[in-house]
Amino acid sequence: MPHENSQKLTGPEYEDTRARSVRHSATPEQPYNILIINSDTYRYDNLLDRADTMPVATPCLDAFAQRAVSMSHFYAGSFPTIPERTDLISGRYAWPWHPWQPLAANNKMPLLLNQHGYVTQLICDCPHLFNAGFNQAFNAAYQIRGQEADLPFLHLNDAIENVMPREKTRTGHHFQDRNLVDLHRWTNRYWCCEEETFPPRTAAQAVRWLEENDSYRPFLLWVDFFDPHEPWDAPEYMVRKYDPDYAGVPMMHPNYGKASDYTPEELHNLRAHYCAEAELVDRWVGRIFQKLDDLNLWESTIVIFTTDHGMSLGEHNRTGKSNINDQDERLWPLYPEVAHIPFLIAAPGVQGGTTVDLLAQPADILPTLIELNGIQVEPPDPFHGVSFAASLKGAPQAPIHDVAICGCYLRQKDGQLPSTSVTPIAYTHQWAYAPFGPDGTPELFDLQTNPEATENVIADHPDVAKDMHRRFIGWFEEIGAPADALDVYR
Repeated sequence: MPHENSQKLTGPEYEDTRARSVRHSATPEQPYNILIINSDTYRYDNLLDRADTMPVATPCLDAFAQRAVSMSHFYAGSFPTIPERTDLISGRYAWPWHPWQPLAANNKMPLLLNQHGYVTQLICDCPHLFNAGFNQAFNAAYQIRGQEADLPFLHLNDAIENVMPREKTRTGHHFQDRNLVDLHRWTNRYWCCEEETFPPRTAAQAVRWLEENDSYRPFLLWVDFFDPHEPWDAPEYMVRKYDPDYAGVPMMHPNYGKASDYTPEELHNLRAHYCAEAELVDRWVGRIFQKLDDLNLWESTIVIFTTDHGMSLGEHNRTGKSNINDQDERLWPLYPEVAHIPFLIAAPGVQGGTTVDLLAQPADILPTLIELNGIQVEPPDPFHGVSFAASLKGAPQAPIHDVAICGCYLRQKDGQLPSTSVTPIAYTHQWAYAPFGPDGTPELFDLQTNPEATENVIADHPDVAKDMHRRFIGWFEEIGAPADALDVYR
């Protein structure tokens, strides 16, 4: 089997694990297997026909929702890609302490589970995980290369085509002064067939791994799909399902700026490309679910589907998730289309087809997995996250958080916020509070009447805004955040 980028780890920290890694049959007393499927940039409204605009076809994940518990108020924590996965692997919030950086957390889910006999495998096409050292935490790790600006194998006898006009895509110059979508399409040789895209290739490795390891228990398998992260280059015949009449340049990549920079037709086509790629992910995640059926693994495996964040596709006059555009001067708060994310979990003894409405975030996942498995773990650093296992099993559970805060590393520079910063939002069941809106002034939204967070009602509810700011500051103090992180909001 060809390995595009694979690794088997050795070293002192894994010696005990190798000694315990004997083949054995499953018994009820053993911890459950864990399968985490993390799909990058997957909007909450992709699933269950929730979208008002251009619903995505997700039959496989919709069917999974009937087997799983869905969290209706699950929010991103640390933003974006690597900070979120740091929260997930460590049970701690990353963004108040540091920006995107190589994994330095003392808590590492795979190593903590190794202590209880787990073998651990990472399979990914996300180009950032190996660069950030996540692979080093797993017993084995496998990467499929070529996403976004990852250049595994040059073929310079073939010209790099201009796929999208620069003014329609993200600001930035990369290899040979090219933009990301031009490089991605060239690197992947301008595929047009489904089997060449990343979701089937990533799913195929996960399926093979399950076939070759299903008799071992317990295992942790973390499958990380970078799609539907842009560039959105699902086969055009899939895009036409969502936008059959478009005749212009395919809009495969957002501009990370103002949606008004596109014509209405271009913006519609941009969304169609995103939806097609989200449908493609659904189809091939479903292939993994099918293999769980084949191997009779559902009764011994906890299965999670989630994401790091969503994506603006015209909401708030934005396309993208952060401001990377020379023509946009705004701050970018983490509005619901980015911050509100899906989380579905199926587990033995958990009633599927149900919904839990606790406020929760990725840092809560690791403590929840530990409790569901009934194992004792002493993490090097205390968890910020709190288990919601009781709620999954249908038991009454008090709220684990009174506020969920989605944020990105942020510090003052020369006494003020850097222009175009990504700014945090605090969420409760009813309210969303942004200490810094697009123009730097606070915003408040009533999510009960305005779930899209488009109508700032702070003038009508000053006491609510004051309470939300108090909760915001209290959250920083509760987790022991650094003083210079808190100074931004005082």
